Amino acid sequence: MARTQGSSSDITGPRIRRVAERLFAQAGYAAVSMRQIAAEVGVQAGALYNYTPDKQSLLFSLMERHLHEVLEGWDTLKSTGTPQEQLAAFVRFHIGFHLERPDAVFIAYMELRNLTPENFARVEGLRRRYETIPERILQAGIDAGEFAVPDPRVATLAVIAMLNGVNTWYRPGGRLTLEQVEDLYLDMVRKSLSAG
Repeated sequence: MARTQGSSSDITGPRIRRVAERLFAQAGYAAVSMRQIAAEVGVQAGALYNYTPDKQSLLFSLMERHLHEVLEGWDTLKSTGTPQEQLAAFVRFHIGFHLERPDAVFIAYMELRNLTPENFARVEGLRRRYETIPERILQAGIDAGEFAVPDPRVATLAVIAMLNGVNTWYRPGGRLTLEQVEDLYLDMVRKSLSAG
């Protein structure tokens, strides 16, 4: 049986990705089978292979798509201005973009170990492109005397790790609005990079 009655490639393909992303984030890549994904999507297990060659390819495509989306999102923003202004734009962009995609963020950081070496290299290259954005902002701030950090690369990784932490605790409708959270994190980031 090739396709469950009523299924369509433009509906089923995205649905497979959504279900796989949710299951990988909840249970971990290694614990999820293609059969489980198929059952949740409502197709025969063999039908999944019309959309992806294997589970590894599915994991890689989820990570690659997320990283392309974050890079395109930043490019669309077209942030300019002083290093302080660009830092503020980056902090707000990173928090807002990633809060809307908690499963994708979790997978992008926690499932790297399950990628083949070739897929890991490709994902790592995309991650490095994204990390270069705040690293350049920090270096510009150091050059302008606005930031004081001995190693912009290490500071970049620390800032991203801090910002990613928002995904673990923030919930809409809680004590703080998203804008308040962004303001607080921006203040903490600025203080950690302060030149004086």
